[in-house]
Amino acid sequence: MTSQWAGSRGVAPETSRLLIERAHEEIIAGNLTDSRLLDVRELVRESWRRSLASAVGAEDLPPLEFTPDAIEEYRREHPLAGARDMIRALLIPGEAATSGVVVAVGDSAGRLLWVEGDHAIQNLTSDMGFVAGANWSEAAVGTSAPGTALALGRSVQIQGAEHFNRFVQPWSCTAAPVRDPETREILGVIDVTGGVEAVTPQAQLLVDATARAVESELLVARLRSRAEPRTSRPAPSRAASRASRASLRVLGNERAYLCVEGDATSVLTPLGARHSEILLMLVVHRQGLSAERLTELVYGEGASIDTLRPEMVRLRKVLAKIAPFIELESRPYRLKPAIESDAHHVLSLLDRGAHRVALAAYSGDALAGSVASGVEEFRNTVRTALREALIAEASAEVLLEYADTDAGRDDLEVLQLALELLPPRSPKRSLLVTRIERLAAEQQT
Repeated sequence: MTSQWAGSRGVAPETSRLLIERAHEEIIAGNLTDSRLLDVRELVRESWRRSLASAVGAEDLPPLEFTPDAIEEYRREHPLAGARDMIRALLIPGEAATSGVVVAVGDSAGRLLWVEGDHAIQNLTSDMGFVAGANWSEAAVGTSAPGTALALGRSVQIQGAEHFNRFVQPWSCTAAPVRDPETREILGVIDVTGGVEAVTPQAQLLVDATARAVESELLVARLRSRAEPRTSRPAPSRAASRASRASLRVLGNERAYLCVEGDATSVLTPLGARHSEILLMLVVHRQGLSAERLTELVYGEGASIDTLRPEMVRLRKVLAKIAPFIELESRPYRLKPAIESDAHHVLSLLDRGAHRVALAAYSGDALAGSVASGVEEFRNTVRTALREALIAEASAEVLLEYADTDAGRDDLEVLQLALELLPPRSPKRSLLVTRIERLAAEQQT
């Protein structure tokens, strides 16, 4: 490891991991008065109680609350967007890829906006959902440095087994809130995650100092802006302020659902089989498709474009009714603005190394009942990308989760790889060996 995180080995808190683990089991079981809870720091104990009161599961993945397009737009407008370079320079001054820690910046609701740092650690922490767009508030994932720092309004260190979520317990983290320099309202949170290096007293001082430096920079920028001559800007239109977003949901469904989101609403509309196939093809081919090519992808080779045209007229009427902000252009056919699908969201998570989250988001094949050639090709692309990513990078636990899905249930290679990765004394080995032997025998007959 390099940079200021190397060499620091102080460990906080002093309570042994075993005592904390036992106390954690009692709080999860609802035994709130068990004496073993007194072995845990009061800060952590009270956070566990809040987590339990919020019905947080001890193995729940944090919810993803942004599509890739939505998070880009939100980040551009967030008050901490201009401070990202400063945060990076202060917390990862050396080579980010080998810094030994991961640095995250979240908003006031606990949703992570940027996650960067050591590549090896990022690949591991992404499996527990520590990725941009995930909600790490206490109400969503339980005790963690980002969520608990926001809940208490001050810097917090959470080590290993003190985390409420079992998936997070291999890691330690320090986080501090960032406040508006004038109103003192919380704008967001800065977090450092890694091994014991991330929870030393020096780490807390550094993260605190970074938060204060960001607040000072925000104030300087604000004062400088007030001193400059003002120029008039046109007020946004009411239509723009209520601009809606749309996405297509195709995973695990026979037909697609168009999800239209407004300022405070979300409406799902089921689509007909043909409209589902057409819209999915237009989402996949964002650059547009000729009438001939779209006809071939949906109806098959040799089909007449005269079959397609009446459906496009009907689809325009459907969109005008449920999503009037979406324009269906022709020559070539394409959607404006382009929209995303839940299948593309899974592919995006795989690209970011968030294998466990991608697997949780993969609820089944895209338009499973469709025999349109374009849909079948895309369906296989998503399934193959998921499988190959898991085989190449995922842990034994993630592979076993995949093996419990329809896509991976009969995948002998996945099961054998999971067996290789399991610890020698894992209680799961014997059942897995039996399952592999049975599946191998079935495939031979």
